[in-house]
Amino acid sequence: MQYLITHFSEFQLATVGTFLIHESIFFLSGLPSIYFERSGLFSKYKIQKKSNTSEAQEKCIVRLVLYHVCVNLPVMLVSYPTFRFMGLRSSLPLPHWSVIISQIIFYFILEDFVFYWGHRILHTKWLYKHVHSIHHEYATPFGLTSEYAHPAEILFLGFATVVGPALTGPHLFTLWLWMILRVLETVEAHSGYHFPWSPSNFLPLYGGADFHDYHHRVLYTKSGNYASTFVYMDWLFGTDKGYRKLRAIEEVEGKNY
Repeated sequence: MQYLITHFSEFQLATVGTFLIHESIFFLSGLPSIYFERSGLFSKYKIQKKSNTSEAQEKCIVRLVLYHVCVNLPVMLVSYPTFRFMGLRSSLPLPHWSVIISQIIFYFILEDFVFYWGHRILHTKWLYKHVHSIHHEYATPFGLTSEYAHPAEILFLGFATVVGPALTGPHLFTLWLWMILRVLETVEAHSGYHFPWSPSNFLPLYGGADFHDYHHRVLYTKSGNYASTFVYMDWLFGTDKGYRKLRAIEEVEGKNY
């Protein structure tokens, strides 16, 4: 961190630096699921038996690069003064580890709550047809489809990700760590694979790929499972009943879909 703040301005680090970190983590974590689909590797852990065509995968990548450069980067540039006003800093020393962890936990909880309601709104008839249906072009998701969405949705649901940091004014290091964890989480949820080492097997209340994959392959009016990270919001508001019913049937019949 010392090298970075010595050789680059805070503006450069908070905007271009954040963008480059996001792109690196996103594509490095998201590309493997494309390889898994094409090669058949780990096929026994694939949630859906269907696979995407190479053309569909390439279309996703091209549009993602376009969206990221034309939407994400400009938003980062424009929003920097707001984050600076709210207390964002890059100077040393770094915050105590307890502060970093508590802020990250707060961000996850708040993001999940805001995302849940925003996502439910996007599943109303008009917004789904004109905005959210873009994201649901891929009924069989793979890692990179996590950020494949209409530009309006990118801005709308992106608010859930930034509202926590905007409220607390974190250190840039904390902001980067939050972004990395959030990207890894959403890529895993869209990966299309449920491995023995998947986080949902070890973390209570964590949704993961199995939980979110159901959302993608069911008709939008009945899909449910709207939360981004955890399962308790859908449980509290009864929007996971279809998923729970399916899981109960599978446990009785001993089947996988």
